[in-house]
Amino acid sequence: MSKAPALLILFAGAALLVACGQKTSDQAAAPAETASAPAVATPEQAKTMVATLPAPFNAGDPEAGKAKFTPCAACHTVTQGGPNMTGPNLYGIFGRKRASLAGFDYSDPFKAVGGTWDAASIDTWISGPQAMVPGTRMSFPGLKDPKDRADVIAYLKVATSPLP
Repeated sequence: MSKAPALLILFAGAALLVACGQKTSDQAAAPAETASAPAVATPEQAKTMVATLPAPFNAGDPEAGKAKFTPCAACHTVTQGGPNMTGPNLYGIFGRKRASLAGFDYSDPFKAVGGTWDAASIDTWISGPQAMVPGTRMSFPGLKDPKDRADVIAYLKVATSPLP
């Protein structure tokens, strides 16, 4: 094979590779599809949801709790269908049996605890996971301030529950 046809084949192949990622004129004219954002509770819905919590958690501030949850977001997601990370997805946590989320590998000590998540048990857990479940893999030291915990629980109620 002479150099001219080989160069032509090489050039044609390079042109195809460059064009491969380009949009056609039909594609360029089409509107871009956007993923739908998760539904967010209105302030009135959030107030109603927090009011369903028992005292003292019903006095929690979900907006303050969202800020206090920021370190937790490194390991946990809260949206419906969100992935498990180092910790399990927390969507639907209220009323869920402990260690029951499919696809998450809970520690043996945590599996042995049993029970169902509610505001009081979440409060106990986030005040000190190691105290509640010795041997848990969760290294979070806990929130010592009861008001901080009430705010986080109010946030979790709003962020992890289906909208009314």
